Amino acid sequence: MAFASILDEIRTLDPVKDHLRIVYLSTCFEFPFDTTRALEFALYRTYCVPSISGLLDKTGEFAARPQKRYDDTDIFVSELMEWGYDSERGKRALRRMNQIHGRFEIANADFLYVLSTFIYEPIRWNANYGWQLMCEQEKLGMFYFWREVGRRMNIKELPETYDAFEKFNVEYETANFRYTDANNRVGAATRDLFLSWFPAITRPIGCRAIYAIMDDNLLEAFDFPKPWSLTRWLVRGSLKLRGWLAAWLPQRSKPRLRTEMGHPSYPDGYVIEKLGPPEGPSSP
Repeated sequence: MAFASILDEIRTLDPVKDHLRIVYLSTCFEFPFDTTRALEFALYRTYCVPSISGLLDKTGEFAARPQKRYDDTDIFVSELMEWGYDSERGKRALRRMNQIHGRFEIANADFLYVLSTFIYEPIRWNANYGWQLMCEQEKLGMFYFWREVGRRMNIKELPETYDAFEKFNVEYETANFRYTDANNRVGAATRDLFLSWFPAITRPIGCRAIYAIMDDNLLEAFDFPKPWSLTRWLVRGSLKLRGWLAAWLPQRSKPRLRTEMGHPSYPDGYVIEKLGPPEGPSSP
Protein backbone atom coordinates (compact mmCIF):
# COMPACT_ATOMS: atom_id res chain seq x y z
CA MET A 1 0.00 0.00 0.00
CA ALA A 2 1.38 3.40 -0.96
CA PHE A 3 1.09 6.31 1.47
CA ALA A 4 1.30 10.02 0.73
CA SER A 5 3.33 10.60 3.89
CA ILE A 6 4.89 8.79 6.83
CA LEU A 7 2.14 10.23 9.02
CA ASP A 8 -0.51 8.67 6.77
CA GLU A 9 1.01 5.25 7.39
CA ILE A 10 1.32 5.82 11.14
CA ARG A 11 -2.36 6.72 11.34
CA THR A 12 -3.29 3.30 9.91
CA LEU A 13 -1.35 1.44 12.62
CA ASP A 14 -2.54 0.03 15.94
CA PRO A 15 -0.46 1.38 18.88
CA VAL A 16 -0.84 -1.89 20.79
CA LYS A 17 0.12 -4.29 18.00
CA ASP A 18 2.25 -2.03 15.80
CA HIS A 19 4.17 0.13 18.29
CA LEU A 20 7.53 -1.12 17.02
CA ARG A 21 6.74 0.18 13.54
CA ILE A 22 5.26 3.41 14.89
CA VAL A 23 8.32 4.21 17.01
CA TYR A 24 10.65 3.41 14.11
CA LEU A 25 8.80 5.68 11.68
CA SER A 26 8.37 8.49 14.20
CA THR A 27 11.96 8.38 15.46
CA CYS A 28 13.85 7.75 12.23
CA PHE A 29 11.72 9.61 9.69
CA GLU A 30 9.39 12.12 11.33
CA PHE A 31 11.33 13.52 14.29
CA PRO A 32 14.97 12.32 14.43
CA PHE A 33 16.38 15.68 15.57
CA ASP A 34 13.60 16.33 18.06
CA THR A 35 13.74 12.84 19.55
CA THR A 36 17.50 13.08 20.14
CA ARG A 37 17.27 16.48 21.82
CA ALA A 38 14.26 15.43 23.89
CA LEU A 39 15.98 12.28 25.17
CA GLU A 40 19.05 14.31 26.11
CA PHE A 41 16.88 16.47 28.32
CA ALA A 42 14.94 13.44 29.53
CA LEU A 43 18.19 12.14 31.02
CA TYR A 44 18.87 15.58 32.46
CA ARG A 45 15.60 15.34 34.38
CA THR A 46 16.64 12.03 35.94
CA TYR A 47 19.76 13.69 37.37
CA CYS A 48 17.49 15.87 39.56
CA VAL A 49 16.67 12.80 41.65
CA PRO A 50 19.23 12.37 44.48
CA SER A 51 19.04 8.57 44.50
CA ILE A 52 19.85 8.50 40.77
CA SER A 53 22.46 11.26 40.64
CA GLY A 54 24.08 9.94 43.82
CA LEU A 55 24.73 6.54 42.27
CA LEU A 56 26.04 8.08 39.05
CA ASP A 57 28.23 10.56 40.91
CA LYS A 58 29.69 7.88 43.17
CA THR A 59 31.22 6.02 40.23
CA GLY A 60 33.09 9.05 38.89
CA GLU A 61 32.12 8.06 35.33
CA PHE A 62 30.63 11.47 34.53
CA ALA A 63 33.74 13.28 35.69
CA ALA A 64 36.18 10.90 33.99
CA ARG A 65 34.39 9.80 30.80
CA PRO A 66 31.28 11.92 30.13
CA GLN A 67 31.39 11.40 26.35
CA LYS A 68 31.54 7.62 26.72
CA ARG A 69 28.70 7.70 29.21
CA TYR A 70 26.62 9.70 26.74
CA ASP A 71 27.55 7.48 23.78
CA ASP A 72 26.70 4.28 25.65
CA THR A 73 23.26 5.57 26.64
CA ASP A 74 22.62 6.92 23.14
CA ILE A 75 23.54 3.58 21.58
CA PHE A 76 21.41 1.51 23.93
CA VAL A 77 18.33 3.67 23.35
CA SER A 78 18.93 3.89 19.61
CA GLU A 79 19.40 0.13 19.23
CA LEU A 80 15.98 -0.40 20.79
CA MET A 81 14.11 2.36 18.95
CA GLU A 82 15.66 1.77 15.55
CA TRP A 83 15.87 -2.03 15.45
CA GLY A 84 13.22 -3.06 17.95
CA TYR A 85 13.45 -4.82 21.29
CA ASP A 86 12.65 -8.21 19.71
CA SER A 87 15.37 -8.01 17.04
CA GLU A 88 18.70 -9.78 17.51
CA ARG A 89 20.38 -6.43 18.16
CA GLY A 90 17.62 -5.28 20.47
CA LYS A 91 17.82 -8.45 22.53
CA ARG A 92 21.58 -8.03 22.88
CA ALA A 93 21.13 -4.41 23.98
CA LEU A 94 18.54 -5.37 26.59
CA ARG A 95 20.71 -8.22 27.86
CA ARG A 96 23.69 -5.87 28.27
CA MET A 97 21.60 -3.20 29.96
CA ASN A 98 20.23 -5.73 32.43
CA GLN A 99 23.74 -6.98 33.16
CA ILE A 100 24.92 -3.46 33.99
CA HIS A 101 21.89 -2.54 36.10
CA GLY A 102 22.02 -5.88 37.89
CA ARG A 103 25.25 -4.89 39.64
CA PHE A 104 23.44 -2.34 41.77
CA GLU A 105 20.49 -1.93 44.09
CA ILE A 106 18.25 0.44 42.15
CA ALA A 107 14.76 1.20 43.43
CA ASN A 108 11.93 0.06 41.20
CA ALA A 109 10.40 3.54 41.37
CA ASP A 110 13.62 5.02 39.98
CA PHE A 111 13.53 2.56 37.08
CA LEU A 112 9.90 3.48 36.45
CA TYR A 113 10.66 7.18 36.46
CA VAL A 114 13.57 6.94 34.00
CA LEU A 115 11.40 4.81 31.71
CA SER A 116 8.58 7.36 31.91
CA THR A 117 10.85 10.19 30.77
CA PHE A 118 11.59 8.28 27.56
CA ILE A 119 7.87 8.34 26.82
CA TYR A 120 6.74 11.79 27.85
CA GLU A 121 9.74 14.06 27.23
CA PRO A 122 9.77 13.45 23.44
CA ILE A 123 6.01 14.08 23.42
CA ARG A 124 6.38 17.30 25.41
CA TRP A 125 9.29 18.48 23.27
CA ASN A 126 7.22 17.81 20.18
CA ALA A 127 4.31 19.84 21.57
CA ASN A 128 6.65 22.80 22.13
CA TYR A 129 9.03 22.63 19.18
CA GLY A 130 7.94 19.98 16.68
CA TRP A 131 7.37 20.77 13.01
CA GLN A 132 4.03 18.97 13.35
CA LEU A 133 2.23 17.55 16.35
CA MET A 134 2.45 13.86 17.09
CA CYS A 135 -0.78 12.03 16.36
CA GLU A 136 -2.50 9.85 18.95
CA GLN A 137 -0.98 6.68 17.46
CA GLU A 138 2.53 8.09 17.97
CA LYS A 139 1.91 9.04 21.58
CA LEU A 140 0.34 5.73 22.46
CA GLY A 141 2.95 3.89 20.42
CA MET A 142 5.68 5.44 22.59
CA PHE A 143 3.83 4.32 25.71
CA TYR A 144 3.33 0.71 24.62
CA PHE A 145 6.88 0.47 23.24
CA TRP A 146 8.64 1.62 26.41
CA ARG A 147 6.22 -0.27 28.62
CA GLU A 148 7.23 -3.48 26.84
CA VAL A 149 10.91 -2.56 27.19
CA GLY A 150 10.27 -2.07 30.92
CA ARG A 151 8.68 -5.50 31.15
CA ARG A 152 11.75 -7.02 29.52
CA MET A 153 13.93 -5.16 32.02
CA ASN A 154 11.94 -6.80 34.83
CA ILE A 155 10.60 -3.46 36.06
CA LYS A 156 7.63 -4.04 38.34
CA GLU A 157 4.31 -2.19 38.78
CA LEU A 158 4.26 -0.82 35.22
CA PRO A 159 1.17 1.40 34.82
CA GLU A 160 -1.49 -0.05 32.57
CA THR A 161 -2.46 3.15 30.77
CA TYR A 162 -0.84 6.19 29.17
CA ASP A 163 -2.57 8.59 31.58
CA ALA A 164 -1.64 6.58 34.66
CA PHE A 165 2.04 6.51 33.72
CA GLU A 166 2.03 10.24 33.00
CA LYS A 167 0.44 10.85 36.41
CA PHE A 168 3.20 8.78 38.02
CA ASN A 169 5.83 10.82 36.12
CA VAL A 170 4.48 14.15 37.37
CA GLU A 171 3.94 13.02 40.96
CA TYR A 172 7.36 11.37 41.16
CA GLU A 173 9.07 14.62 40.11
CA THR A 174 7.07 16.61 42.66
CA ALA A 175 8.07 14.23 45.44
CA ASN A 176 11.72 13.65 44.50
CA PHE A 177 13.23 16.67 42.74
CA ARG A 178 15.50 18.55 45.14
CA TYR A 179 19.03 19.94 45.15
CA THR A 180 22.07 17.91 46.16
CA ASP A 181 25.75 18.41 45.45
CA ALA A 182 25.70 15.17 43.44
CA ASN A 183 22.95 16.60 41.22
CA ASN A 184 25.09 19.64 40.60
CA ARG A 185 28.23 17.65 39.74
CA VAL A 186 26.45 15.27 37.35
CA GLY A 187 24.40 18.07 35.79
CA ALA A 188 27.45 20.30 35.32
CA ALA A 189 29.48 17.46 33.77
CA THR A 190 26.67 16.78 31.30
CA ARG A 191 26.28 20.49 30.50
CA ASP A 192 30.01 20.81 29.88
CA LEU A 193 29.91 17.75 27.62
CA PHE A 194 27.20 19.33 25.47
CA LEU A 195 29.18 22.57 25.27
CA SER A 196 32.35 20.71 24.26
CA TRP A 197 30.71 19.79 20.96
CA PHE A 198 30.86 23.44 19.84
CA PRO A 199 33.68 25.96 19.26
CA ALA A 200 34.98 27.50 22.49
CA ILE A 201 33.93 31.00 21.45
CA THR A 202 30.26 29.93 21.33
CA ARG A 203 30.15 28.09 24.65
CA PRO A 204 29.07 31.01 26.88
CA ILE A 205 26.06 31.50 24.60
CA GLY A 206 25.47 27.75 24.51
CA CYS A 207 25.49 27.58 28.29
CA ARG A 208 22.78 30.23 28.52
CA ALA A 209 20.79 28.40 25.86
CA ILE A 210 20.85 25.16 27.88
CA TYR A 211 19.58 27.01 30.96
CA ALA A 212 16.89 28.70 28.88
CA ILE A 213 15.45 25.36 27.74
CA MET A 214 15.29 24.06 31.31
CA ASP A 215 12.26 24.74 33.49
CA ASP A 216 12.65 26.25 36.96
CA ASN A 217 12.38 22.86 38.73
CA LEU A 218 15.47 21.60 36.88
CA LEU A 219 17.43 24.78 37.46
CA GLU A 220 16.71 24.67 41.19
CA ALA A 221 17.57 20.97 41.50
CA PHE A 222 20.97 21.65 39.87
CA ASP A 223 21.46 25.10 41.41
CA PHE A 224 21.93 26.51 37.91
CA PRO A 225 21.23 30.23 37.41
CA LYS A 226 17.80 31.23 36.18
CA PRO A 227 18.05 32.85 32.72
CA TRP A 228 16.58 36.20 31.80
CA SER A 229 13.07 36.10 30.40
CA LEU A 230 14.36 37.57 27.13
CA THR A 231 16.94 34.78 26.83
CA ARG A 232 14.27 32.15 27.30
CA TRP A 233 12.04 33.83 24.74
CA LEU A 234 14.86 33.98 22.17
CA VAL A 235 16.08 30.41 22.67
CA ARG A 236 12.66 28.79 22.77
CA GLY A 237 11.49 30.98 19.92
CA SER A 238 14.48 29.85 17.85
CA LEU A 239 13.55 26.21 18.44
CA LYS A 240 9.96 26.91 17.42
CA LEU A 241 11.23 28.68 14.30
CA ARG A 242 13.46 25.73 13.47
CA GLY A 243 10.39 23.48 13.72
CA TRP A 244 8.37 25.77 11.46
CA LEU A 245 11.14 25.79 8.85
CA ALA A 246 11.52 22.00 9.04
CA ALA A 247 7.89 21.65 8.00
CA TRP A 248 8.84 23.03 4.58
CA LEU A 249 11.57 20.48 3.93
CA PRO A 250 10.92 17.46 1.68
CA GLN A 251 9.77 14.30 3.39
CA ARG A 252 12.70 12.14 4.48
CA SER A 253 13.10 9.18 2.10
CA LYS A 254 15.71 7.29 4.14
CA PRO A 255 15.80 6.68 7.89
CA ARG A 256 18.25 8.62 10.03
CA LEU A 257 19.86 5.90 12.13
CA ARG A 258 22.01 6.93 15.05
CA THR A 259 23.27 3.35 15.32
CA GLU A 260 24.96 3.84 11.95
CA MET A 261 26.48 7.22 12.80
CA GLY A 262 29.92 7.68 14.29
CA HIS A 263 30.32 7.93 18.06
CA PRO A 264 33.41 9.71 19.43
CA SER A 265 34.03 7.02 22.03
CA TYR A 266 33.97 4.27 19.38
CA PRO A 267 35.76 5.57 16.25
CA ASP A 268 36.15 2.01 14.94
CA GLY A 269 32.59 0.95 15.78
CA TYR A 270 31.13 -0.62 18.88
CA VAL A 271 30.23 -4.06 20.19
CA ILE A 272 27.04 -4.08 22.23
CA GLU A 273 28.43 -6.54 24.78
CA LYS A 274 31.31 -4.15 25.54
CA LEU A 275 29.19 -1.05 26.11
CA GLY A 276 28.95 0.46 29.56
CA PRO A 277 31.39 1.06 32.38
CA PRO A 278 34.25 -1.30 33.13
CA GLU A 279 33.52 -4.31 35.29
CA GLY A 280 34.15 -3.77 38.96
CA PRO A 281 32.50 -2.89 42.25
CA SER A 282 32.48 0.87 41.54
CA SER A 283 30.85 0.73 38.12
CA PRO A 284 27.20 1.79 37.67
